[in-house]
Amino acid sequence: MNNTVKSIKPLVIITMALLFFGCLFFVPHTVAKDKKINIRFSTWHTPAGADVQKLWVPMLEEMKKRSNGRITYTMYAGGALGKGPDHYDIIKTGLSDMGYATLSWTPGRFPMTDVLSSPISSPAKWKAAEAGRAMHDKLLHTEFKGIKVLHINNCVMAHLWTTRKVETMEDLKGMKIRSPGGLQTRAIEALGATPVFMPLGDVYLSMETGVIEGVVTCPALVKAFKLHEVAKFGTPATFGCVSEGLFVNERFWKRVPEDLKPIIEDVGKNAYKIAGIFDEHWYSETMEGFGDTVEISELTPEEQARWDKQFSDMLVTWAEELEAKGLMAKQALELFKVELEKVGVNFNICPVF
Repeated sequence: MNNTVKSIKPLVIITMALLFFGCLFFVPHTVAKDKKINIRFSTWHTPAGADVQKLWVPMLEEMKKRSNGRITYTMYAGGALGKGPDHYDIIKTGLSDMGYATLSWTPGRFPMTDVLSSPISSPAKWKAAEAGRAMHDKLLHTEFKGIKVLHINNCVMAHLWTTRKVETMEDLKGMKIRSPGGLQTRAIEALGATPVFMPLGDVYLSMETGVIEGVVTCPALVKAFKLHEVAKFGTPATFGCVSEGLFVNERFWKRVPEDLKPIIEDVGKNAYKIAGIFDEHWYSETMEGFGDTVEISELTPEEQARWDKQFSDMLVTWAEELEAKGLMAKQALELFKVELEKVGVNFNICPVF
């Protein structure tokens, strides 16, 4: 009897051990599959503006829908976690899990990515995002270490908004114009004006009090920050726009269940198509929406050609300066032209090296 008991005990111990380790293997898999995550999303865009209400909230709601409620979110808009220029670090350090950052607002930090802010007119944000993703994957990814990139883009297009009418390059001489950073700073200088870098939230008062006489930004932000109340004139020149992107904190990304990652990636890279905003119709509707509040003055073809020549020469200088530092700026310009053509956007002023 004792021998029988003794022989059974090892079998019991082995069976219990197998069950224990089997549970260790099985339970986390089940838990991970059902695990919920909450995304702390941060942006400098105004809470009531189109970017938040018609882009970011619909994007996050789509993630929630596709995950059957396993993805939830908390919105921190209007710079609740920090100022606009701080947003890349707000995401990278983990103060937020995901967010939108304007890269041009940190001059010198993303030198090659500045190519996205070249003077072009992109009629739809989804086109900018597709070209930007290709640029990231083929050339610009080295500037984004330690962070998950969902997409980068060249925004849509920025125009000149001023307190006095501008119809020629000579009209700009001596004017102080707020620059959003990136190549717009050089573009403003190339036209003979003086660029002034300041947060977008300070522009209204600065224009109202005469500290600056104009701003280079896109129509959507003119509306969101009510700049049409102080900028009485608009010149829809081809200034391009800032380089921006949608990013995820790397440590947070590692905690995201594997089956939820494809949802976040697919929705994030196609945010503009999913939300149906900033498309080909948005631009004309926004410009028409200013009505009589802002007087829009189109440049004559001859004057536009003069501006384009200045912009093209500016890109040559920019590229040569970066090439001297060992950066492939000429290749970046040529590649950007190719990727833009794939989505039907012209980059006619791109220099030929």
